[in-house]
Amino acid sequence: MPETFAEFSLRHPAALLLWVGAIFAAVKIVRRRAKAWAWPALAEARAAGGHAGEADRWLRAGLRALAIAALAVAIAGPVVQRRAAAPPELGLDLVLVVDASGSMQALDAKLGAGWGTRLDLAREVVSRFAQRRAASGDRVGLVVFGEEAFTQCPLTRDGRLLAASLERVRPGVAGENTALGDALALAVKRVAARTDARDDARVVVLLTDGRSNAGEIPVDVATELARSQNVRVHTVGIGGEGRVAIERSQGAARRGLHFARQDLDADTLEWIASHTGGRFFAARRPADLEQVYETIDALERSERPSQARRLSTPRPEPWLAAGGGFLALELLALSALRRPLP
Repeated sequence: MPETFAEFSLRHPAALLLWVGAIFAAVKIVRRRAKAWAWPALAEARAAGGHAGEADRWLRAGLRALAIAALAVAIAGPVVQRRAAAPPELGLDLVLVVDASGSMQALDAKLGAGWGTRLDLAREVVSRFAQRRAASGDRVGLVVFGEEAFTQCPLTRDGRLLAASLERVRPGVAGENTALGDALALAVKRVAARTDARDDARVVVLLTDGRSNAGEIPVDVATELARSQNVRVHTVGIGGEGRVAIERSQGAARRGLHFARQDLDADTLEWIASHTGGRFFAARRPADLEQVYETIDALERSERPSQARRLSTPRPEPWLAAGGGFLALELLALSALRRPLP
């Protein structure tokens, strides 16, 4: 659990002055000086370099005062208070569903100075989104689908693992068609596996550019499953209508481009979102995708009432060590500076 230093405090600050006074009085009684006797050869001692020891007496008195103050602070109960991050159980369980069918190879995504496929753009945007959510305390998982759906990464708070999992997603890795119902059902299963999560802590974000035309589970059945499990589903439709250039990469002899008509089923995606308490987002241009995920990021923020709680840890050891150190210095000054009379 990440923590940041908050402040230093005393459990019994009012008792600090009383302890200082009591310790000074005790030391005064114990270290009371004996009555002085007249020294018949005082003039000869001074001529030989002897002195009354005022400088070393003040030095030792200062060191003793510091030792007493450190001991008083230790007795007053010093504590270090740290502001603790929200417990992990207060975060969300969030599964990201990414379409990796053949149509995601459409070359209409602007990436830097050049053009890339929709899947290239989705990997980049979804990776940043996943790492932000994991860093904030959410558990994030990844489901990839084409003709089939599979779990690419289980629920985790490891942002680097999520980024590496997304990097390995390739177009057509699960087939060329779109099994939307299978993907949604699998995502619901993954996000609802944790039975102790709050009812509002399960979220699925589904991104696709096509229409469901494969799989064994109908979209409406998967949607009802999500609704029964209190899983909110945000749907993201990328691309518009019309023919787009698609990169063909199945085998070296067939590499190249072909043109196909975009077939996004926006009505179905909007229906899924509305029936599960989520929202539908249309990224008409690939450049809009970043803004879509930023909006979802702002929408899905969990209430974390324990985020401001403080953890108090007793820390008398440094003050006890400091007091012992000052006493040791006093003894050293006593042995080094006091000059015995001959």
